[in-house]
Amino acid sequence: MNDTPSSSPELSGTSTPARSDSTDNPALEVRHIRKAFRQRRGEMQVLDDLSLAVQPGEFVSIIGPSGSGKSTLFHIIGGLMPPGAGSVHMDGRDVTGQKGLIAYMPQQPALFPWRTVEDNVMLPEELRGVSKTQARANARQWIERAGLGGFEKAYPHTLSGGMQQRASFLRALMSPQEVMCLDEPFSALDALTRSEMQHWLLDIWEDTRRSVLMITHHIEEALLLSDSIYILSARPGTVLQKIEVPFPRPRREDILTDPAFLALKSDISSIMRQEQQKRQQVST
Repeated sequence: MNDTPSSSPELSGTSTPARSDSTDNPALEVRHIRKAFRQRRGEMQVLDDLSLAVQPGEFVSIIGPSGSGKSTLFHIIGGLMPPGAGSVHMDGRDVTGQKGLIAYMPQQPALFPWRTVEDNVMLPEELRGVSKTQARANARQWIERAGLGGFEKAYPHTLSGGMQQRASFLRALMSPQEVMCLDEPFSALDALTRSEMQHWLLDIWEDTRRSVLMITHHIEEALLLSDSIYILSARPGTVLQKIEVPFPRPRREDILTDPAFLALKSDISSIMRQEQQKRQQVST
């Protein structure tokens, strides 16, 4: 069976954008993105003049009401969908419409069921031409680091949801692309497993410092993980506010009860409620 996927951005190509000599360029920047979809009753505007940036080694989250175009934005960034207007840049280069330039982790693990955990994790390096021996050795190191030691030969259907998500994240991590896009990676997990995965991701990210752009509806998750947060409006999605998260790293669980953390969480929640009310008014 063919192992080459047709739609996953992290595996749709193996080239990476040439890095600029300048250190001032964001790892990822989207500029004035607009997107509309044709419908029987006319066009539906999904994104409207949306701009944001992820600096090298920065963890950025996007939060916004359902239907505000967050996943559409990821499809544009990954080159799977053209914007109606605007552009996507990496390290200063216009890469609009180009595929294979990001590592992508969807809401569901999307592991290949016929491949073991080890074979799934090592796949990106195999596609890059790394020898199977070396790719397997690298995969095993990360599998052990991820707490999946002993499950190298297990198939995805035998794993819990949290274990599948760890393997899926490791596969994205093994991709050579500098920028990782995470689309609500923990939304399908129960509350306890989600909390465990958030802290696990923090530990892994502290080691690698990859440039990350994550979609989430979970305000606490965004504050715990992120350096900055973009709050989107209701459809058509545009940036309402950018928040620089003030809490120092490394972050631990006790930050969740810090008064400053709770106050910022409340402020963001208030903005989100207002946008949700606007969306309900428009729909009625």
